[in-house]
Amino acid sequence: MAEHFEQIRVTLAQQGTDIEQVIAHIQTFSIETPSWGYGNSGTRFKVFPWPGAARDLREKLADAAQVQSVTGCCPTVALHIPWDQVDDWQEIKTYAEHLGLRLGAVNPNLFQDHAYRFGSLSHFDKGVRSQAIAHVLSCIEIAHSIDSNVVSLWLADGTNYPGQDDLRHRRHRLLDSLQAIYAALPDTMRLLIEYKFFEPAFYSTDLPDWGTSLLMAQKLGRNAEVLVDTGHHPQGTNIAQIVAQLLDEDRLGGFHFNDRKYADDDLIAGSLNPFELFCIFNEIIGAQHEGNANASRIAYMIDQSHNIEPKIEAMIQSVLHIQTAYAKALLVDHVALQQAQESGDVLGAYRVLQAAYETDVRPLLAEVRVRQGLDPDPIAAFRSSGYAEQVARERTLGESVSGYPGA
Repeated sequence: MAEHFEQIRVTLAQQGTDIEQVIAHIQTFSIETPSWGYGNSGTRFKVFPWPGAARDLREKLADAAQVQSVTGCCPTVALHIPWDQVDDWQEIKTYAEHLGLRLGAVNPNLFQDHAYRFGSLSHFDKGVRSQAIAHVLSCIEIAHSIDSNVVSLWLADGTNYPGQDDLRHRRHRLLDSLQAIYAALPDTMRLLIEYKFFEPAFYSTDLPDWGTSLLMAQKLGRNAEVLVDTGHHPQGTNIAQIVAQLLDEDRLGGFHFNDRKYADDDLIAGSLNPFELFCIFNEIIGAQHEGNANASRIAYMIDQSHNIEPKIEAMIQSVLHIQTAYAKALLVDHVALQQAQESGDVLGAYRVLQAAYETDVRPLLAEVRVRQGLDPDPIAAFRSSGYAEQVARERTLGESVSGYPGA
């Protein structure tokens, strides 16, 4: 490990980069984990209970604290309402702080109420739209009470058949609803608008792509931005290009990281296409080098459904993959890259990226963790803690508030 770390240091020095600068960037990089990733979840077909899976918000936070304790880079936890609804938010906020955590982005649920059969914010019935707006406004109040500055909005609104509804009218109703929500947003809070190209609606989705979300954000105001879920794109979509466009428009609000093979598979981030994750971070770090202000305020969040994996270990593995992609992107020689690009050296430019991507950054990340007083191998540290066995004994398969049907 020490020998490989020295090799990275020498390589960076040759390109004029101090390894201590890279380490400083890694140490300040943080990833938000989702409360719903710690409870039992499943597919449309089956929920497989996991021994010791969290059953309520306090247990979810306790599990998230384990991820933070071994990685050192996951200090916040995203919430889903009403899955995580509690009577006393100040008590939960204090409990999270006791665990060394903060409560993060608040995610409204606009897809599970029976009233939302034909949509929520886009519904043809004004009463249903008012119900959906009121729910999001209550989530804004929750976010304000727990000192969160992000509300992440995804809605399942759309149609299944041609002619089911007027597509332009749906767009008008959606914009009216979003404007009512945005008017209640405090100046210190951001509304991140997520998109998804299909599912659960199959003919049309009211927020199907980054361009539609961007248009809505631009119509609302400065505190409305786009949320990119890495699993919410058609096959072959160049997500790095989307990231570049949003950075240029100063509207990249954040990410929901996960991986996919076919659609919204909710697999461990970086497990199937790690090079794509690397290219995404390369765009962000390249923008930072040019002084792009947006690149420094991005919310990095995980959104995964662990169906057959150990909940906590799967979350840790996602964090490690994201850290790895970020660290590799920090190693890109941007001077050499620009020279190759401006001289039309196609292969040379690719080889600059390839050199960074193929670098084994495990010794670098191990060094970062050792400096933080952590075990260099977070998975091994968690497994040796005995926590998984402890909660498997203590937590029965009683009532769960994970939110997933069948859980």
